[in-house]
Amino acid sequence: MSKLGFIGLGIMGGPMGLNLIKAGHEVAIWSHSKNKVAALAEKGGIACATPAEVAKHSECTFLCVGNTEMSREVILGQDGLIEGAAEGTLVVDCSTISPSAARRIAAKLAEKGVGFLDAPCTGSKAGAEGASLTFMVGGPKETFEKVRPWFETMGKLLYYCGGIGMGLHAKLSQNMILGSLLQAFNESLVLSTKAGVDPELMLDILNNSAARSGFISIKAPMVFARNFTTNFSVKWLEKDLELMLESAAELNVPAPLTAISKQLLQAAIAKGYGEDDICGSIRVLEDITGTTVAARPKE
Repeated sequence: MSKLGFIGLGIMGGPMGLNLIKAGHEVAIWSHSKNKVAALAEKGGIACATPAEVAKHSECTFLCVGNTEMSREVILGQDGLIEGAAEGTLVVDCSTISPSAARRIAAKLAEKGVGFLDAPCTGSKAGAEGASLTFMVGGPKETFEKVRPWFETMGKLLYYCGGIGMGLHAKLSQNMILGSLLQAFNESLVLSTKAGVDPELMLDILNNSAARSGFISIKAPMVFARNFTTNFSVKWLEKDLELMLESAAELNVPAPLTAISKQLLQAAIAKGYGEDDICGSIRVLEDITGTTVAARPKE
């Protein structure tokens, strides 16, 4: 049994922390939401008043929060992990944040003798609940190997990507493709539906063509059923594309498709769809064209 910590108990973090508890570890927990802390404490977590208190209990603290500023505040802010972490302990950030910010955070922790890994994950809600996440990890290789057994409690695939920030570059590159794929799907299905092609027939065609996509196979039925229950929200994908554009600017790499995809997601947020699943962003084009991509009544 290890003494671990977990910060951030949302759609992803809550199940991840629970899987560590189920594996028999002693897990100190904290979240801005007291209700989420109380719920996980009932299942064996140790409720803490601050991130610093979590760090005092833990040889390794994981966190999974929404954005770069949240991560920075939880780790380096007042009552943050850095105030409670002892020399030789570890912080593993599973959030999707700016690679440059992750390197700065790692440098601050290193001044206190605290190790750091960036370890963003993918797999959405189902992967977190089923302990089948994929982790992309950046940081010292020996630190990665030390943390590996705990990663394997929460996920099935581990990719060591190199130094600090490299896990984040890999994760954001994946979401860069996802963002453009999402918009291609939205445009295609709105167009084909308005032209008169049955959406379910269109999906069958796509699934048996060179355009086949596991992402589309999963998301299309949700759109047809008008089920936009959140697995990965519009606002977080928009945030990730913004981070990718920042990295592209830093590295002088043009990213025009990503810029357009981000703007369309921003439009979805402006329409009030930001908290919904990313597949709900199709409603921007539906609203513009007066078209609804939905399953047709069975005769």
